[in-house]
Amino acid sequence: MILHAASDNAPSLLLVEGGLTFIAVAAAYAWPKLGNSWFARVERAFTSLARKQGLAVATVGLGTLLLRLAILPLFPVPLPFDPNDFSNLLAADTFAHGHLANPTPAMWTHLEAVHVDMQPTYGSMYFPGEGLMLAAGKVLFGCSWLGILIAGALMCAALCWMLQAWLPPGWALLGGILAMLRIGLFSYWTNTYTGAGVLGGLGGALVLGAMPRLMKTASIRYGLLMAVGIVLLIYSRPYEGLLLCLPVAFVLVKWAIRGKNRPAPVVLLRRAALPVLIVLAGCAWFGYYNYSAFGRATTLPYTVNRAAYAMAPYYIWQPPRPQPHYRHELMRRFYYEIELTAYDRIHSLSGYLPINFQKIVATILFFAGLALFPPIFLMRRVFLDKRMRFLVISVLILMVGNLIMIYMIPHYLAPFTAVFYALGLQAMRHLCFFKPEGRAMGRALVRSIVVICVLMAGIRLFAAPLGFQVSEWSATQWEGTWIGPEHFGVERAQIETSLEQTPGKQLVFVRYGADHPPGDQWIYNSANIDASKVVWAWDMGPADNRELMQYYGDRQVWLVEPDAHPISLSPYREPPQAVAAAH
Repeated sequence: MILHAASDNAPSLLLVEGGLTFIAVAAAYAWPKLGNSWFARVERAFTSLARKQGLAVATVGLGTLLLRLAILPLFPVPLPFDPNDFSNLLAADTFAHGHLANPTPAMWTHLEAVHVDMQPTYGSMYFPGEGLMLAAGKVLFGCSWLGILIAGALMCAALCWMLQAWLPPGWALLGGILAMLRIGLFSYWTNTYTGAGVLGGLGGALVLGAMPRLMKTASIRYGLLMAVGIVLLIYSRPYEGLLLCLPVAFVLVKWAIRGKNRPAPVVLLRRAALPVLIVLAGCAWFGYYNYSAFGRATTLPYTVNRAAYAMAPYYIWQPPRPQPHYRHELMRRFYYEIELTAYDRIHSLSGYLPINFQKIVATILFFAGLALFPPIFLMRRVFLDKRMRFLVISVLILMVGNLIMIYMIPHYLAPFTAVFYALGLQAMRHLCFFKPEGRAMGRALVRSIVVICVLMAGIRLFAAPLGFQVSEWSATQWEGTWIGPEHFGVERAQIETSLEQTPGKQLVFVRYGADHPPGDQWIYNSANIDASKVVWAWDMGPADNRELMQYYGDRQVWLVEPDAHPISLSPYREPPQAVAAAH
């Protein structure tokens, strides 16, 4: 069985982080001057680097990239292990071969997969940004994951650049480093193949970093960076990207009409022409992609898949769909147990408020964890800062937008990553001046928070030898940043590697146990299924299996049972009675 559940006796990383934070609060109150001289020396060197803003941005970006590469011996290139991963890798394979979609496979009912469209074309249900990013890694470096890693490094660098426009340089550099530690190195955003997080975070940082600079200088350079950010949001998280871009557009239009530093209207229009053209070109390509894949420019990738397979909608006012005809019980369980159950909960009077409260807690745990939680108590002062007013309003718009959504996973909020860090760092600035009973506790606590974040990165790095265990299926959930990365999906990958090395072409039937987890699906294939060395298919019973074996008559046939102990891979044999009936 593929699940790696954490031991009941294994200590929780989140509990360790909470314990260290509690100790830091107590120590900051009891000994506020502890380590003053040492911290002062570090802060002077840190400030010196932060003032060189271009170097600071490059340091964060290259630091993220090089550090993640350096820890590859402990955390190798991740293996795909959930439906999001395989669906995005299918898109990457499609794009890498120069196609926007693939024809429906001849025997597609045997090959269906969660989050994969089979009709009218065969491809991923997700927006094309993740697939393009993974395809770039595959084409340029021979490794799809490197596309995500580089995008994650660019996201952290862009966060630092964005923060430089909103906060003093030292705080901006600190924010970039914290993002590197908590997201760039140790989160599922950069350690699975679910790339919407890093693309959305990068796009949001470019938009928010360009906005104040554009209003100050009206430089076409910042207009171009904003345009690139908008296109990234369209290709990764268009709904949340729209929630972010609406207030940005309002502010820019207001500035263009009556701003103090705006240039003449003719100059403004000339400088806006190319950025607007880039956004329009990005939208046009997206429409062309939709037309090529689904027959209509306005048909979004996920709508086709949801109409074919899903019962639960995305928004609370939408009614559930009738149960479609499922050819495979595990797929039915996925859409019923994982999705429709959540829909039913949020539509109850006793469920709506608790679930939305859970969304808030999940957001805090992922982006801040417990180490960065103490500054939140000074968020009231942040709300009163005129300089932060726009960012506060942006968060309120996001909250309203999420109140009407049923589901929330951290990468859904990726476009607002820069907003969260800007507000959190501003709260830390206020915390520096917190002096209960005249004791300079605030500054000591801020220093301790940074130390804890660095220490937790080290603990996470050596989690296995230290006795910490991580659950595979929490790796994309809400327990906090420190859950990832881990090397999951090993068993399927080992079987596929073994079959790839076996002479000839292979066909693998997958037979699940009755209690197999619905999120753990093994049947995923490449873009050109018929030309693949290994084809994965559902075990649909002797008669249907024989149909597929006749189609793939030149392949050696295997049976894999993921729920056997140990996992069983053996040559496929038809039951004697099925052979007799066939003759």
